[in-house]
Amino acid sequence: MKRSYLKLISIVVVLCAVIWFVVSSFGGFGGHPAAAEDRQLDTASLADLQASYKSGSYEEYLSKHENEAETQSGTDIRVEAEQYVSLNGMSASVVHDYEGQQGDMVLTGETGSMTWAVDVKTSGMYQIGMKYFTVKGKESDIERGLLIDGNAPFNEAKNLIFSRIWKNEKPEFDRDDRGNDLTPKQVEVHMWQESLFRDAQGYYEQPYLFYFSAGKHEITLTSSKEPLVIDYLKLTKPVIPVSYDELAKQYQSKGYKPAEGAYLKIQGEAASLKSSPMLIPYNDRSDPAIEPYHASKLRNNAIGGWTWRMPGQWIEWEIDAPKDGLYQIAFKNRQNYLTDMSALRTLTIDGKVPFEEAQRIGFAYANNWQMKVLGKDSQTPYSFYLTAGKHAIRLELTLGELAPILRSVENSILNLNAMYRKIISYTGTVPDQFRDYALEERIPEMTKLFKDESKRLYSVAHIIEGDGGSNDRSAMLNTLAYQLTDMAANPDTVPSRIDSFKSNVGALGAWMLMLNEQPVAIDYLIVSEPGAKLPNAEASRLESLKSSVTSFAASFYENYDDFSADESGQKSITVWVTSGRDQAQILKRLVDDDFTHKTGIHVNLKLVSADILLPSTVAGKGPDVALQVGNELPVNFATRNALQDLSVFSDFKQVAEQFSNSAIVPYAYKDGYYGLPEQLTFPVLFYRKDIIEDELKLKVPQTWDEVYKLIPELQKHNLEFGLPQKGLNAQGNDVVTTDIITLPPSPTFAMLLYQNDGEFYKNGDQASGLDEETSIKQFKKWTDMYVNYKLPIQTDFANRFRTGEMPIGIVDYTMYNKLSVYAPEIKGLWDFVPVPGTVQKDGTIRRDVGAGGTSTVMFKQTKNKDAAWSFMKWWTSKDTQLSFGREMEVRLGTSARYPTANIEALQQLAWPVHDLKVLMEQMKWTKGIPEVPGGYLTGRNIDNAFRKVVVQGADPRETMDDYVRVMNEEISARRQEFNLPYAK
Repeated sequence: MKRSYLKLISIVVVLCAVIWFVVSSFGGFGGHPAAAEDRQLDTASLADLQASYKSGSYEEYLSKHENEAETQSGTDIRVEAEQYVSLNGMSASVVHDYEGQQGDMVLTGETGSMTWAVDVKTSGMYQIGMKYFTVKGKESDIERGLLIDGNAPFNEAKNLIFSRIWKNEKPEFDRDDRGNDLTPKQVEVHMWQESLFRDAQGYYEQPYLFYFSAGKHEITLTSSKEPLVIDYLKLTKPVIPVSYDELAKQYQSKGYKPAEGAYLKIQGEAASLKSSPMLIPYNDRSDPAIEPYHASKLRNNAIGGWTWRMPGQWIEWEIDAPKDGLYQIAFKNRQNYLTDMSALRTLTIDGKVPFEEAQRIGFAYANNWQMKVLGKDSQTPYSFYLTAGKHAIRLELTLGELAPILRSVENSILNLNAMYRKIISYTGTVPDQFRDYALEERIPEMTKLFKDESKRLYSVAHIIEGDGGSNDRSAMLNTLAYQLTDMAANPDTVPSRIDSFKSNVGALGAWMLMLNEQPVAIDYLIVSEPGAKLPNAEASRLESLKSSVTSFAASFYENYDDFSADESGQKSITVWVTSGRDQAQILKRLVDDDFTHKTGIHVNLKLVSADILLPSTVAGKGPDVALQVGNELPVNFATRNALQDLSVFSDFKQVAEQFSNSAIVPYAYKDGYYGLPEQLTFPVLFYRKDIIEDELKLKVPQTWDEVYKLIPELQKHNLEFGLPQKGLNAQGNDVVTTDIITLPPSPTFAMLLYQNDGEFYKNGDQASGLDEETSIKQFKKWTDMYVNYKLPIQTDFANRFRTGEMPIGIVDYTMYNKLSVYAPEIKGLWDFVPVPGTVQKDGTIRRDVGAGGTSTVMFKQTKNKDAAWSFMKWWTSKDTQLSFGREMEVRLGTSARYPTANIEALQQLAWPVHDLKVLMEQMKWTKGIPEVPGGYLTGRNIDNAFRKVVVQGADPRETMDDYVRVMNEEISARRQEFNLPYAK
């Protein structure tokens, strides 16, 4: 039987190989299409974009000083850091001969500000640079704000980013027990850097220019995140690189010759430095010609790709030129993301742009890998003069001609969203189709704005299309532009089209994100004599055939979801991870490098789906430890004697002290605890500063009484106040449960209940506490917000907050992650504070909120309980949670900032100081929601009661009493089933 099975596999493999070879021979999927030539945007049409500036923007600042000549002074103005004139709220110290740099410098803190005096001899536009050293902090980028003479010159100057520098921890890649390369750990390189102040989003290609009149001025840097050592500030004139033609003439006049015989190949994954720890080597198996390659094992053989997509990110390689001379530079790359466009990079050698054209090196679109020789075109490569010795070649992502396009579209989005809010202030979000709102009379500027923005979007679409006609990137622009033109011509149709208008503007925001991303993958670069023969970018058909057959055969025995280690006869435990591959890989490295190394305990780590935990436990084939378990699971499993009581371990109390008291409440059952907290989430109040404070001149509410006063003010403009119905996960998305019965209690109801000394359960958890007078009052207060104030029951907070339709609302703090990444056009326009509270008799405000989260649990059948407990302690410890949180942010960016339950670890994650203070203040008020036998119906029936009152108009008291009886019946039935005291 076994021989027949193997024979059948062999026949299938051979048939697949033959078919592949035949099809590819006729130009099928094995073909090698020529790479498209770089298509540059129609920059001549950029002038057609209307000159409309966002208030307070850098563009507006430049327009005010457009008649000011750039400084022609040849002398830089250097300001020594230690010669500061004042400090405000900052702890700073002068250090001497710091890290190899001679003289005095200043170590600045992550809060407060420092001011220097500068005497400018000649009026003009200057660039400002800074020499700094990145000291140990939270491993995140440094954030500062700039003031000149006490004021920010423009909005973008309030948020200056100075990046840290990273590298692979080891030059060689470690491998796991299955022979696969492990993702290398990224470590910071603490070093001196000199950087000009520039836009972190890449919307302005050149460094900022600042106008200084002749005379004395003050320059202030305000700290918002991370400490920094500063050597000096410098005011300089802009340096414009020469063109390549001019540089080539200089080469010729100096008699530079080609470096004959020179040929250096540097693997992309061997980058010496990088701007972000996200830029990690990865495995690419799309073609056997990638170096190195293995048909069945994972090899780190490329760098960049999707992680190298954001403006300002750079990768640097070190080369050792064998002789003085002229070289050509080629990159084996793959850019299969931007159709009909080139992804742009700025090339620097030893920190300088060699010539003007090097500021925008285009990598054209192609499905396959291609060899890109840097040059004017494929027939005219550039020559670079290098002296013998080491040199640094860097590619930095730049938006190039896309920058003014994105700025223009961002301005359009803000203008259209502002107009949308004006329109709905008269029509509401669901206008009456048979009513004439006379919008052209009430909002006389509406028609003109629609025409102007339509013209702007059509211009952008034309630039994007070039001579190629409409494409997937211009379709959205043309759709919205046409709609705006038609609404301008027929203003009476605006109310009936308001919903599609809002959707199109929202889609325009997503379009901006898409256009902003320009990924390129690098296999290797070759620095050689000009005209040197370069290897083929792709494998031959025969090589591809051989690799395909080998990979197919290997698929029968390779398991890439199993992260187990070789037990080698030693003690081991099995741990299941139910989140994702990135999380599992990070955890695997932490286990190998730290836990197993210190304890000798091997961990068999497996990536599984969350929904198999229950059936595997019932079958007796579950793990020893499970991670990322929802709060509802530990007690439900504990009642069925499936989990280990962790309180029996002697050091449990010391371990529990790492968390807030609220974090461990959901895992308590009888006199034991059946889980350790991993994540802790809780609500805060998000608000749009530009709308609440600037447009409407309202104050952010501190109490519920102030909320009741705020809601009518918002509703006068048909704006909404947001209240949460569900909790969110770590990415700021609604928590999704696979169990139709289990639903956590509403965060809003929990907030009101706890702020008024209410409880979900009473009599030792034998009955629901929701029939008490306090609970009934708070339930009525909750439902009244929807009955009397007509708040929306279901909301997409992120999108409504983005448009400004819901400029304020209470939501889990993990929404911060989503807004930081997916709403760049409102960056700096929003903030968050603790939730509104209930005023006490002594005048203090209670801001209690219910907390959610996840846990790690140990199963009862675990044989080596001490080893499992050691792992759980290690996993939930400050150091491990901090390392895991930082690694998550390293790989996935701010959107994956980890909401750890470990208080000390949370404080050391990459939160700006102001935001962390808000979180810590709100965390003091968190209260855990207990889980009890039969309590899985509590949240569901609270939701049922809520909808019956709000939707059907039922009486709140009677409705809650009815559903409490259902809850109590279930709680009593379950307690009776588990031989617990129950209410009769």
